[in-house]
Amino acid sequence: MSKRGATAVAGAWLLLWSGTAGAHLATTGLGPVYDGISHLFLSVEDLLPVVGLALLSGLNGAAAGRMALFVLPGAWFAGGLAGFHSGTAGLPDGVASLSLLLLGTLVAADIRLSLRLLAVLAAAVGLLHGWLNGAGIAMMGREASGLVGIVGSTFVLIALASAQVVAMRLQWARIVVRVAGSWIAATGLLLAGWSASGSA
Repeated sequence: MSKRGATAVAGAWLLLWSGTAGAHLATTGLGPVYDGISHLFLSVEDLLPVVGLALLSGLNGAAAGRMALFVLPGAWFAGGLAGFHSGTAGLPDGVASLSLLLLGTLVAADIRLSLRLLAVLAAAVGLLHGWLNGAGIAMMGREASGLVGIVGSTFVLIALASAQVVAMRLQWARIVVRVAGSWIAATGLLLAGWSASGSA
């Protein structure tokens, strides 16, 4: 194996390696807001839709990036509060993987969407994942302020990633973004398969 191949294998292993998994919301010992921040970056089913929407909005231009910057966190917070007060997810297992499949496919295909349609998509993703987060926090008996950490991290991640994609001018850089979208879709397909096999 060449040096480049060995480096790629080592990098893939580091990305896929994980420590001990806990139930839904990680405990940092620094309070609920920091627990929410760590949750977003340790939870693939929440992190990848945010990255996917950031890439998609970046590919659709600066106006789309600015719109997603406010719509996604706002919807996530509203969905989180509703889920927290409901106290139960009430959704089938694997439903979160649908957002990965959809967003990843749209990024990979480099689909141009209207601002209105992109706003509806961002709101739907935010409401879905926010609901699941809020319900998970309530079921674990944690404080709702954990949502502030999740939403704040979402805002920062959307701002940084979409701005980076908007600034890309070279064709090969856009192709790299599209390849990343295909990996997000593939991860969604994998999560959907795991959920289906677990519920069978």
